[in-house]
Amino acid sequence: MPITPQETKDAHKLLWPAQSEFQNRQLYLFQDFLTNTDEERNRLSNLIDLWDNVPRYSVSRQAMTKTRIKGQFLEHHVADFQYLGKAFTRTLYPARVKDLDGMHRDFYASANEELVEHALRKLAVDQQAGYFDKTNYRSGVVFTLYQLRDELHKRGHTRSFQQIVLALHILNGSTVEIHSVDSGELLSRSTYLPYLAAVSRANLLTDPKAKWLVQFHPLITGSIDTVTYRQYNYHLMMSHSTQLARWLHMQLVIKYTFASLIKPFETRYSTIKRDSRLLDHYGRVRDAIDQLDDALEELKAQNVLSDVTRRQLTGPRGKLLDVVFTLLPSMDFIGDTKAASKRLNDARVANGSSQKALALGHGAGS
Repeated sequence: MPITPQETKDAHKLLWPAQSEFQNRQLYLFQDFLTNTDEERNRLSNLIDLWDNVPRYSVSRQAMTKTRIKGQFLEHHVADFQYLGKAFTRTLYPARVKDLDGMHRDFYASANEELVEHALRKLAVDQQAGYFDKTNYRSGVVFTLYQLRDELHKRGHTRSFQQIVLALHILNGSTVEIHSVDSGELLSRSTYLPYLAAVSRANLLTDPKAKWLVQFHPLITGSIDTVTYRQYNYHLMMSHSTQLARWLHMQLVIKYTFASLIKPFETRYSTIKRDSRLLDHYGRVRDAIDQLDDALEELKAQNVLSDVTRRQLTGPRGKLLDVVFTLLPSMDFIGDTKAASKRLNDARVANGSSQKALALGHGAGS
Protein backbone atom coordinates (compact mmCIF):
# COMPACT_ATOMS: atom_id res chain seq x y z
CA MET A 1 0.00 0.00 0.00
CA PRO A 2 1.51 3.37 -0.97
CA ILE A 3 2.04 5.96 1.73
CA THR A 4 -1.01 8.18 2.07
CA PRO A 5 0.10 11.79 1.60
CA GLN A 6 -1.00 14.57 3.87
CA GLU A 7 -3.45 17.12 2.52
CA THR A 8 -2.11 20.58 1.81
CA LYS A 9 -3.38 22.98 4.47
CA ASP A 10 -5.02 26.20 3.26
CA ALA A 11 -3.90 25.60 -0.33
CA HIS A 12 -5.87 28.59 -1.57
CA LYS A 13 -3.84 30.91 0.66
CA LEU A 14 -0.39 29.75 -0.45
CA LEU A 15 1.88 32.10 -2.37
CA TRP A 16 3.56 31.58 -5.72
CA PRO A 17 6.35 28.97 -5.27
CA ALA A 18 9.80 30.24 -4.41
CA GLN A 19 12.75 29.59 -6.73
CA SER A 20 14.01 26.81 -4.45
CA GLU A 21 10.78 24.90 -5.06
CA PHE A 22 11.60 24.74 -8.77
CA GLN A 23 15.12 23.49 -8.05
CA ASN A 24 15.46 20.74 -5.49
CA ARG A 25 16.61 17.14 -5.30
CA GLN A 26 13.15 15.58 -5.06
CA LEU A 27 11.98 17.43 -8.16
CA TYR A 28 15.13 16.57 -10.11
CA LEU A 29 14.49 12.88 -9.49
CA PHE A 30 10.95 13.28 -10.81
CA GLN A 31 12.20 15.12 -13.91
CA ASP A 32 15.17 12.85 -14.67
CA PHE A 33 14.48 9.98 -17.09
CA LEU A 34 16.55 6.99 -18.13
CA THR A 35 16.92 7.74 -21.83
CA ASN A 36 19.55 8.07 -24.52
CA THR A 37 18.35 11.03 -26.60
CA ASP A 38 16.34 14.23 -26.31
CA GLU A 39 13.81 12.71 -28.71
CA GLU A 40 13.28 9.77 -26.36
CA ARG A 41 12.93 12.13 -23.40
CA ASN A 42 10.26 14.08 -25.26
CA ARG A 43 8.15 10.94 -25.34
CA LEU A 44 8.38 10.16 -21.62
CA SER A 45 6.44 11.18 -18.53
CA ASN A 46 5.48 9.67 -15.14
CA LEU A 47 2.59 7.56 -13.92
CA ILE A 48 1.54 7.74 -10.26
CA ASP A 49 0.83 4.39 -8.58
CA LEU A 50 -2.48 4.65 -6.70
CA TRP A 51 -3.67 7.90 -8.32
CA ASP A 52 -3.49 6.50 -11.85
CA ASN A 53 -5.44 3.42 -10.77
CA VAL A 54 -8.41 5.40 -9.48
CA PRO A 55 -11.27 5.39 -12.07
CA ARG A 56 -11.61 9.15 -11.76
CA TYR A 57 -12.46 9.99 -15.38
CA SER A 58 -14.96 7.23 -16.07
CA VAL A 59 -18.21 9.20 -16.50
CA SER A 60 -18.57 10.41 -20.09
CA ARG A 61 -20.01 13.76 -21.16
CA GLN A 62 -22.87 11.84 -22.79
CA ALA A 63 -23.68 10.08 -19.50
CA MET A 64 -23.61 13.42 -17.66
CA THR A 65 -26.06 14.93 -20.15
CA LYS A 66 -28.47 12.04 -19.58
CA THR A 67 -28.31 12.17 -15.78
CA ARG A 68 -28.25 15.91 -15.06
CA ILE A 69 -31.23 17.07 -13.04
CA LYS A 70 -33.03 19.91 -14.88
CA GLY A 71 -30.10 19.95 -17.28
CA GLN A 72 -27.82 21.43 -14.63
CA PHE A 73 -27.27 19.35 -11.50
CA LEU A 74 -25.41 16.08 -10.87
CA GLU A 75 -25.43 13.88 -7.77
CA HIS A 76 -22.19 12.43 -6.44
CA HIS A 77 -21.02 9.28 -8.22
CA VAL A 78 -19.79 6.18 -6.33
CA ALA A 79 -17.87 3.20 -7.73
CA ASP A 80 -15.70 0.39 -6.37
CA PHE A 81 -12.33 -0.70 -7.73
CA GLN A 82 -9.33 -2.74 -6.66
CA TYR A 83 -5.63 -1.96 -6.53
CA LEU A 84 -2.89 -4.42 -5.50
CA GLY A 85 -5.56 -6.83 -4.28
CA LYS A 86 -7.16 -4.22 -2.00
CA ALA A 87 -10.72 -2.94 -2.41
CA PHE A 88 -11.45 0.78 -2.57
CA THR A 89 -14.43 3.05 -3.09
CA ARG A 90 -14.11 6.28 -4.98
CA THR A 91 -16.72 9.02 -4.87
CA LEU A 92 -16.82 11.83 -7.42
CA TYR A 93 -18.33 15.21 -6.54
CA PRO A 94 -18.99 17.42 -9.58
CA ALA A 95 -17.72 20.91 -10.26
CA ARG A 96 -20.20 23.72 -10.81
CA VAL A 97 -18.78 25.78 -13.68
CA LYS A 98 -19.82 28.05 -16.52
CA ASP A 99 -20.12 26.00 -19.69
CA LEU A 100 -19.02 27.20 -23.14
CA ASP A 101 -22.57 28.38 -23.87
CA GLY A 102 -22.56 30.62 -20.78
CA MET A 103 -24.82 28.35 -18.69
CA HIS A 104 -23.71 27.08 -15.28
CA ARG A 105 -23.71 23.26 -15.07
CA ASP A 106 -22.29 20.46 -12.98
CA PHE A 107 -19.45 18.44 -14.49
CA TYR A 108 -17.47 15.41 -13.42
CA ALA A 109 -13.94 15.34 -14.73
CA SER A 110 -13.98 13.09 -17.82
CA ALA A 111 -11.84 12.18 -20.85
CA ASN A 112 -11.03 15.76 -21.85
CA GLU A 113 -9.86 16.65 -18.34
CA GLU A 114 -7.79 13.46 -18.23
CA LEU A 115 -5.84 14.56 -21.31
CA VAL A 116 -5.28 18.00 -19.77
CA GLU A 117 -4.03 16.53 -16.50
CA HIS A 118 -1.52 14.29 -18.28
CA ALA A 119 -0.35 17.23 -20.41
CA LEU A 120 0.16 19.33 -17.26
CA ARG A 121 2.18 16.52 -15.73
CA LYS A 122 4.33 16.37 -18.85
CA LEU A 123 4.97 20.12 -18.65
CA ALA A 124 6.00 19.65 -15.01
CA VAL A 125 8.95 17.43 -15.91
CA ASP A 126 10.49 20.25 -17.92
CA GLN A 127 13.10 22.27 -16.05
CA GLN A 128 11.82 25.47 -14.39
CA ALA A 129 8.18 24.48 -14.96
CA GLY A 130 7.40 21.94 -12.24
CA TYR A 131 7.74 22.67 -8.53
CA PHE A 132 7.86 20.64 -5.30
CA ASP A 133 7.39 22.33 -1.93
CA LYS A 134 8.19 19.96 0.94
CA THR A 135 7.34 22.50 3.66
CA ASN A 136 3.77 23.09 2.47
CA TYR A 137 3.55 19.60 0.95
CA ARG A 138 2.49 20.69 -2.51
CA SER A 139 3.63 20.18 -6.09
CA GLY A 140 2.50 21.45 -9.45
CA VAL A 141 3.47 23.34 -12.57
CA VAL A 142 3.66 26.88 -13.90
CA PHE A 143 2.60 27.18 -17.53
CA THR A 144 0.91 29.30 -20.16
CA LEU A 145 -2.25 28.37 -21.99
CA TYR A 146 -0.21 28.54 -25.17
CA GLN A 147 2.22 25.91 -23.79
CA LEU A 148 -0.60 23.65 -22.63
CA ARG A 149 -2.48 23.97 -25.91
CA ASP A 150 0.71 23.28 -27.86
CA GLU A 151 1.47 20.22 -25.73
CA LEU A 152 -2.00 18.79 -26.36
CA HIS A 153 -1.70 19.56 -30.08
CA LYS A 154 1.67 17.79 -30.32
CA ARG A 155 0.06 14.67 -28.84
CA GLY A 156 -2.87 14.71 -31.26
CA HIS A 157 -5.50 16.47 -29.12
CA THR A 158 -6.12 19.99 -30.40
CA ARG A 159 -8.25 22.12 -28.09
CA SER A 160 -9.29 25.78 -28.09
CA PHE A 161 -8.17 28.08 -25.29
CA GLN A 162 -11.78 28.18 -24.05
CA GLN A 163 -12.00 24.37 -23.93
CA ILE A 164 -8.74 24.20 -22.00
CA VAL A 165 -9.88 26.82 -19.48
CA LEU A 166 -13.15 24.93 -18.97
CA ALA A 167 -11.19 21.72 -18.33
CA LEU A 168 -8.93 23.49 -15.81
CA HIS A 169 -11.94 24.85 -13.93
CA ILE A 170 -13.56 21.39 -13.85
CA LEU A 171 -10.33 19.89 -12.49
CA ASN A 172 -10.09 22.66 -9.91
CA GLY A 173 -13.72 22.26 -8.82
CA SER A 174 -14.24 18.48 -8.94
CA THR A 175 -13.53 16.47 -5.81
CA VAL A 176 -12.53 12.81 -5.67
CA GLU A 177 -12.78 10.92 -2.40
CA ILE A 178 -11.01 7.57 -1.90
CA HIS A 179 -11.87 5.11 0.90
CA SER A 180 -10.37 1.75 1.81
CA VAL A 181 -13.18 -0.82 1.88
CA ASP A 182 -11.34 -3.08 4.34
CA SER A 183 -10.57 -0.46 6.99
CA GLY A 184 -13.13 2.19 6.10
CA GLU A 185 -10.26 4.70 6.24
CA LEU A 186 -10.46 7.87 4.17
CA LEU A 187 -7.24 7.86 2.14
CA SER A 188 -7.73 11.14 0.35
CA ARG A 189 -10.33 13.82 -0.30
CA SER A 190 -9.27 16.64 -2.56
CA THR A 191 -10.06 18.32 -5.84
CA TYR A 192 -8.01 17.10 -8.80
CA LEU A 193 -6.15 20.42 -8.84
CA PRO A 194 -6.44 21.92 -5.33
CA TYR A 195 -5.14 25.31 -6.45
CA LEU A 196 -5.52 27.21 -9.71
CA ALA A 197 -4.10 30.68 -10.22
CA ALA A 198 -5.78 32.01 -13.35
CA VAL A 199 -5.48 35.21 -15.30
CA SER A 200 -8.58 37.28 -16.02
CA ARG A 201 -10.67 36.69 -19.12
CA ALA A 202 -9.44 39.98 -20.57
CA ASN A 203 -5.82 38.89 -20.22
CA LEU A 204 -6.68 35.44 -21.55
CA LEU A 205 -7.96 36.92 -24.78
CA THR A 206 -5.05 39.32 -25.22
CA ASP A 207 -2.17 37.29 -23.81
CA PRO A 208 -2.35 33.48 -24.06
CA LYS A 209 1.27 33.45 -22.85
CA ALA A 210 0.40 34.84 -19.41
CA LYS A 211 1.54 32.53 -16.59
CA TRP A 212 -0.88 30.18 -14.87
CA LEU A 213 -0.17 27.96 -11.87
CA VAL A 214 -1.79 24.75 -10.69
CA GLN A 215 -1.22 22.52 -7.71
CA PHE A 216 -1.40 18.76 -8.29
CA HIS A 217 -3.50 16.31 -6.31
CA PRO A 218 -1.86 15.36 -2.97
CA LEU A 219 -1.38 11.76 -4.15
CA ILE A 220 0.95 13.09 -6.85
CA THR A 221 2.83 15.17 -4.28
CA GLY A 222 3.09 12.09 -2.07
CA SER A 223 4.47 10.05 -4.98
CA ILE A 224 7.11 12.67 -5.77
CA ASP A 225 8.07 12.73 -2.09
CA THR A 226 8.31 8.95 -1.69
CA VAL A 227 9.54 8.13 -5.23
CA THR A 228 6.72 5.77 -6.25
CA TYR A 229 6.15 7.09 -9.80
CA ARG A 230 7.11 5.19 -12.93
CA GLN A 231 8.34 6.46 -16.29
CA TYR A 232 6.41 5.43 -19.41
CA ASN A 233 5.86 6.23 -23.08
CA TYR A 234 3.47 9.12 -22.60
CA HIS A 235 3.50 10.11 -26.27
CA LEU A 236 2.34 6.64 -27.32
CA MET A 237 -0.34 6.54 -24.61
CA MET A 238 -1.72 9.91 -25.71
CA SER A 239 -1.84 8.73 -29.32
CA HIS A 240 -4.37 5.96 -28.67
CA SER A 241 -7.78 6.64 -30.19
CA THR A 242 -9.93 5.63 -27.21
CA GLN A 243 -9.97 6.30 -23.49
CA LEU A 244 -10.12 2.53 -22.85
CA ALA A 245 -6.94 1.89 -24.88
CA ARG A 246 -5.16 4.64 -22.94
CA TRP A 247 -6.34 3.15 -19.64
CA LEU A 248 -5.18 -0.34 -20.63
CA HIS A 249 -1.76 0.99 -21.65
CA MET A 250 -1.29 2.77 -18.31
CA GLN A 251 -2.42 -0.29 -16.37
CA LEU A 252 0.15 -2.42 -18.14
CA VAL A 253 2.88 0.10 -17.29
CA ILE A 254 1.95 0.12 -13.61
CA LYS A 255 1.17 -3.57 -13.11
CA TYR A 256 3.13 -5.48 -15.76
CA THR A 257 6.53 -4.63 -14.30
CA PHE A 258 7.75 -8.18 -14.98
CA ALA A 259 7.07 -7.89 -18.74
CA SER A 260 8.67 -10.76 -20.65
CA LEU A 261 7.88 -13.02 -23.58
CA ILE A 262 7.91 -15.98 -21.19
CA LYS A 263 5.77 -14.23 -18.54
CA PRO A 264 2.46 -13.16 -20.12
CA PHE A 265 0.02 -10.84 -18.38
CA GLU A 266 -3.40 -12.33 -17.65
CA THR A 267 -6.52 -10.32 -16.94
CA ARG A 268 -10.28 -10.67 -17.26
CA TYR A 269 -13.07 -8.66 -18.78
CA SER A 270 -14.75 -8.49 -15.35
CA THR A 271 -11.57 -7.08 -13.79
CA ILE A 272 -11.16 -4.41 -16.47
CA LYS A 273 -14.84 -3.46 -16.19
CA ARG A 274 -14.63 -3.16 -12.40
CA ASP A 275 -11.40 -1.20 -12.23
CA SER A 276 -11.78 1.10 -15.24
CA ARG A 277 -15.57 1.75 -14.96
CA LEU A 278 -15.34 2.60 -18.67
CA LEU A 279 -17.62 -0.27 -19.75
CA ASP A 280 -20.48 0.33 -17.31
CA HIS A 281 -22.75 1.97 -19.88
CA TYR A 282 -23.00 -1.09 -22.11
CA GLY A 283 -26.30 -2.94 -21.71
CA ARG A 284 -25.02 -6.14 -23.30
CA VAL A 285 -21.89 -7.91 -22.09
CA ARG A 286 -20.93 -8.90 -25.63
CA ASP A 287 -20.99 -5.26 -26.75
CA ALA A 288 -18.63 -4.29 -23.92
CA ILE A 289 -16.30 -7.19 -24.75
CA ASP A 290 -16.26 -6.14 -28.40
CA GLN A 291 -15.16 -2.67 -27.30
CA LEU A 292 -12.43 -4.23 -25.16
CA ASP A 293 -11.31 -6.42 -28.07
CA ASP A 294 -10.96 -3.32 -30.24
CA ALA A 295 -8.87 -1.53 -27.60
CA LEU A 296 -6.52 -4.51 -27.21
CA GLU A 297 -6.16 -4.81 -30.97
CA GLU A 298 -5.16 -1.14 -31.04
CA LEU A 299 -2.44 -1.85 -28.48
CA LYS A 300 -1.18 -4.59 -30.80
CA ALA A 301 -1.25 -2.27 -33.79
CA GLN A 302 0.64 0.39 -31.79
CA ASN A 303 3.29 -2.16 -30.74
CA VAL A 304 2.50 -2.19 -27.04
CA LEU A 305 1.48 -5.85 -27.26
CA SER A 306 2.75 -8.56 -29.59
CA ASP A 307 -0.15 -10.97 -29.11
CA VAL A 308 -3.57 -11.26 -27.45
CA THR A 309 -5.38 -14.53 -26.85
CA ARG A 310 -8.80 -14.90 -25.26
CA ARG A 311 -10.67 -17.70 -23.53
CA GLN A 312 -14.41 -17.46 -22.95
CA LEU A 313 -16.00 -18.62 -19.71
CA THR A 314 -19.59 -19.70 -20.27
CA GLY A 315 -22.47 -20.79 -18.06
CA PRO A 316 -25.71 -22.69 -18.61
CA ARG A 317 -26.99 -22.59 -22.19
CA GLY A 318 -23.74 -21.05 -23.34
CA LYS A 319 -24.27 -17.77 -21.53
CA LEU A 320 -21.09 -15.69 -21.68
CA LEU A 321 -19.91 -15.05 -18.11
CA ASP A 322 -16.41 -13.67 -18.58
CA VAL A 323 -13.40 -13.61 -20.87
CA VAL A 324 -9.81 -14.33 -19.83
CA PHE A 325 -7.24 -12.37 -21.85
CA THR A 326 -3.59 -13.45 -22.06
CA LEU A 327 -1.35 -10.60 -23.22
CA LEU A 328 2.18 -10.83 -24.55
CA PRO A 329 4.30 -7.66 -24.61
CA SER A 330 6.15 -6.25 -27.59
CA MET A 331 9.94 -5.99 -27.46
CA ASP A 332 9.55 -2.21 -27.26
CA PHE A 333 7.32 -2.51 -24.21
CA ILE A 334 9.78 -4.91 -22.57
CA GLY A 335 12.59 -2.42 -23.19
CA ASP A 336 10.50 0.44 -21.79
CA THR A 337 9.67 -1.65 -18.70
CA LYS A 338 13.30 -2.49 -17.99
CA ALA A 339 14.31 1.14 -18.37
CA ALA A 340 11.48 2.24 -16.05
CA SER A 341 12.48 -0.31 -13.41
CA LYS A 342 16.14 0.73 -13.49
CA ARG A 343 15.25 4.41 -13.35
CA LEU A 344 12.93 3.79 -10.37
CA ASN A 345 15.61 1.82 -8.52
CA ASP A 346 18.27 4.47 -9.23
CA ALA A 347 15.92 7.23 -8.03
CA ARG A 348 15.15 5.36 -4.81
CA VAL A 349 18.84 4.78 -4.14
CA ALA A 350 19.57 8.47 -4.78
CA ASN A 351 16.65 9.50 -2.60
CA GLY A 352 17.80 7.23 0.21
CA SER A 353 21.33 8.59 -0.02
CA SER A 354 20.13 12.18 0.11
CA GLN A 355 17.86 11.48 3.08
CA LYS A 356 20.74 9.77 4.90
CA ALA A 357 23.07 12.70 4.19
CA LEU A 358 20.41 15.12 5.42
CA ALA A 359 20.00 13.16 8.65
CA LEU A 360 23.76 13.09 9.21
CA GLY A 361 23.96 16.82 8.59
CA HIS A 362 21.27 17.48 11.18
CA GLY A 363 23.08 15.24 13.64
CA ALA A 364 26.38 17.06 13.15
CA GLY A 365 24.75 20.38 13.89
CA SER A 366 22.89 19.29 17.01
